[in-house]
Amino acid sequence: MKAFQLSCLLFCVFFFNCNSEKKNELIPTDYNQYITILGIAQDAGFPQINCEKECCAAFYSDEESKKLVSCLGLIDLQSKQKWLFDATPDMPQQIQNLKDNHLNTNKVIDGIFLTHAHIGHYTGLMYLGFEALGGNDIPVYAMPRMKNYLETNGPWSQLVSFDNIQLRKLQNDSTIFISKALKVTPIQVPHRDEYSETVGYKIEGTYKTALFIPDIDKWHVWDKDIIEEVKKVDYAFIDASFFRDGELKRDMSKIPHPFTTETTTLFAKESKKTKNKIYFIHFNHTNPTIKERHPLKDSIQNLGFNFAKEGDRFEL
Repeated sequence: MKAFQLSCLLFCVFFFNCNSEKKNELIPTDYNQYITILGIAQDAGFPQINCEKECCAAFYSDEESKKLVSCLGLIDLQSKQKWLFDATPDMPQQIQNLKDNHLNTNKVIDGIFLTHAHIGHYTGLMYLGFEALGGNDIPVYAMPRMKNYLETNGPWSQLVSFDNIQLRKLQNDSTIFISKALKVTPIQVPHRDEYSETVGYKIEGTYKTALFIPDIDKWHVWDKDIIEEVKKVDYAFIDASFFRDGELKRDMSKIPHPFTTETTTLFAKESKKTKNKIYFIHFNHTNPTIKERHPLKDSIQNLGFNFAKEGDRFEL
């Protein structure tokens, strides 16, 4: 009997170890592809120009650090490539961040994906031009209206005619492979489209997927269900420009964005697993959660939501 029990025990140990080894083969131990947060602020940055309010005064009194404009970096260590999602006014510092802290190659950047033609999302292209870098055919991915805008309006058209950038046209919901392990899909969203359409992006790696929507008018005017879209991915970096209505003295209905309070209410009945996927980004200088520490930020995190922070990495 003892011999039989010992045999059973040895079999169980062998079976468990074999299965553990098989399971471990499916779990990546070293991610070669990842996203890094290069900026979290709304188009005009933090502190904002001519702001003497308490929010920006906190920077000048050294209570808060400067916040760069909303931007993602995408790195593939295997193919030795790196990309930007949006070309912000802070692009020189953000590209240097990629070079110093992530991947330094003979290319300044392997490509830039633009979301739309508002100042914080494309004007960094100026640094690639004749007066600055003098770039050589740097790939810039853009939707049809965005591409046409750059081709037909100065000074951006000079970037094209001088071959500083090479425009590559995207199509809504059409996926492109940018390396063997990474693919990108633009997803059109409703926004103030004065000069171009607006897109977010789905970024897919071998193991995980991210959603990036830094700007949208309101979730309910989109033809997709944001709750279902978040459930499909592992990370969702989404618009949190304003915390709540009345935050500005201006008529906020004329600059529609999902208030942070609207998003948290919308997801209130969802599981903690779903809430944990959300990382708020693109904060206006007036949004109290742009601060490194704030009671409102703590309360939102206690509900299960997250806040994007410069330097964070998200494995794909």
